[in-house]
Amino acid sequence: MLSPQDQLTELVRTLETQQHVFATDPLLITEKLQGEDGKPIQKLHRRASRIDSNGALERVLGKIDGRIKGIMVVMSVVWCISGFLGLFTLLQTNVVNFFYVLVCLLGFHTIMLLGWLVMSLINQGKPSSNWFANFVSPSYLIRGKDDVTKAAVDLYERQLQHSGMRWYLGRFSHQLWLATLIGMLLAIIFLLIVRQYSFSWESTLLSDQALITLTQVLGWLPSMVGFDVPDSTAIVQSRLVTDAMPLTVARQWAGLLVGSLLMYGIVPRAIAWAFCALMFRRKKMRLDIKQPYYQKILNFWQRQVIDADDFNEVTVPIAPKAAVSAGKKLVALLEYPAEQDNWWLEGLDANINNSEIENFGIVDDRDDMARLKTYLDNHPVQVLLGIHHKALPDRGTLRKLDQIAAHAKDGLIVQLLSDASALDLTKQVADHQDVRYQQWQTALSARNIGLVNT
Repeated sequence: MLSPQDQLTELVRTLETQQHVFATDPLLITEKLQGEDGKPIQKLHRRASRIDSNGALERVLGKIDGRIKGIMVVMSVVWCISGFLGLFTLLQTNVVNFFYVLVCLLGFHTIMLLGWLVMSLINQGKPSSNWFANFVSPSYLIRGKDDVTKAAVDLYERQLQHSGMRWYLGRFSHQLWLATLIGMLLAIIFLLIVRQYSFSWESTLLSDQALITLTQVLGWLPSMVGFDVPDSTAIVQSRLVTDAMPLTVARQWAGLLVGSLLMYGIVPRAIAWAFCALMFRRKKMRLDIKQPYYQKILNFWQRQVIDADDFNEVTVPIAPKAAVSAGKKLVALLEYPAEQDNWWLEGLDANINNSEIENFGIVDDRDDMARLKTYLDNHPVQVLLGIHHKALPDRGTLRKLDQIAAHAKDGLIVQLLSDASALDLTKQVADHQDVRYQQWQTALSARNIGLVNT
């Protein structure tokens, strides 16, 4: 998984390429961060946090992450309870066969642990099948048709398919086994406290000496950490026991049982869990700042004047002056309404007859664009497009501008509308409008679209 900051940064990238409208203008945030210090990745994190000023993106990511972790916690609790109940059911008689109980405790667990170790060595460097991604698909955990939810779900889906997730899944698998073994340990301790057990051993195929040797070998590691284990006399006395045995001997067998569960079950599984956690941290998915989107931002931040004597000022792109024709005009507003009536009079010659001006209104959605293109295909007019001071020259808006220019037979000219209601602008607002004005100058210059001087 990406870190929470990387997730937010990547989600901003995904949404910005889809022309999503954020709480804060990404262009302004990018420009303000140019003069701030910090490593590139830190500035990208800072940029994403400021763009998500209302925390909407972070809440969606947190909701998905919380539900995935919630499922993992619930499954761990269920596995722990199942281990407790399984062993509680197994130890219902006062006289138990030690090796039978031990095999029930650690037999399948040991086989699975060795199988995981072998498969990890065989599949080293290869991606494994991601059943977890199908089981906890974010699309099942959160429902929403908005752009943010869809982008966040897609982001988590891509993370779950990453090659490093094999270690994440291994860690989760070991976590479930640990929960089961801990449940068994709790059941053993509880039953040994409230009941007195007798332990016996027997075998049809193995000799008595073989089982005695096996018991001594099995008790070597638990005895190293302080558990009481049966001595040779206790082992011999425990063969085919059918009634209560001396308490001291029973405690030795109980110590061997608890010690075996800890040293041959819980400790190896905990080591495997820690190994997977370490490998997942090393193979963890990281933000790829080599993508063109991030490189464009980083290159912009690196454009700084180091020495004023060596600095050559770059000419700022300026849109060409609009040539107002004498023919019929069509005036339209791009996405936003105008703050004053007859806004086009500032840009057109006052002597133009109003009968030669067709007021189309606002061009916003697809229906408006389709209607405008149909009109332009059938009427040779020059289009005067009014652009509000709040309009952002993003990809979607510029695509509309290109379409109108392609269908306007007598050409397209643009008039940038100022904020007539703001008589006393603060410095921050004034700087914002200056930056936005220059952005439109650059966009119009690249398209050779004339700008009306007002």
